Amino acid sequence: MARLKDKVAIVTGGASGFGEGIAKRFAEEGAKVVVADLNARGAERVAEEIGENAVWVQTDVSMKSEIDEMVAKAMDAFGRIDIMVNNAGFTHRNGDLLGVSEDTFDLINAVNMKAIYYSTLAVVPILEKQGGGSIISTASTAGLRPRPGLTWYNASKGWVITATKSMAVELAPKNIRVNCLCPVAGETGMLAQFMGADTPELREKFRSSIPLGRLSTPLDIANAALWLASEEAAFITGVALEVDGGRCI
Repeated sequence: MARLKDKVAIVTGGASGFGEGIAKRFAEEGAKVVVADLNARGAERVAEEIGENAVWVQTDVSMKSEIDEMVAKAMDAFGRIDIMVNNAGFTHRNGDLLGVSEDTFDLINAVNMKAIYYSTLAVVPILEKQGGGSIISTASTAGLRPRPGLTWYNASKGWVITATKSMAVELAPKNIRVNCLCPVAGETGMLAQFMGADTPELREKFRSSIPLGRLSTPLDIANAALWLASEEAAFITGVALEVDGGRCI
């Protein structure tokens, strides 16, 4: 149970949902973890539950200055960074694409896309100096098999997938692997927005579209992220890994 022994990981959106699952699973496998989230109370809780191998930082990933502060705190706390997990995300409510406000559209772009640009600028020089590392971003099945009602969110996740592949090719000579996860919707704070509402009927309708018959869990996503971050995936880069119970088939 030490696949990430002596590794240091930053996990954005780490206060709940997939991010919390990833942070805790990484720590179980020996990693030291920086739990970053706009929700300071949640980030603090997750770090405290992990224990001495975690620190937390309040981070608005849409702001370059706060990403830089997050990376600096990781270096101050642990002296290195090996894994960058870009997990923080934002969506609009399922509905007419014409009904999404410009402010909401801009925030989707800032959190889902520009934050990856900012974190890349901050961590790649560190990873290169250390001889390599791993970058993992949370994309979505929505970026591979988009459905009506979430057009602008879908587009942002398609961007994550394309950026992942291009980054993987460009950073391979630096021994930096870049991959992304494509989860199907799960028990997270954004589920109601993805479905438009949260009712037993809508949940059943959504579950019926997943061949394995259930929503994803944070542990499903965390185990996939763990594998991508570990040496078991040392020859894996540029992959958009579907963690979806067969949804994209």
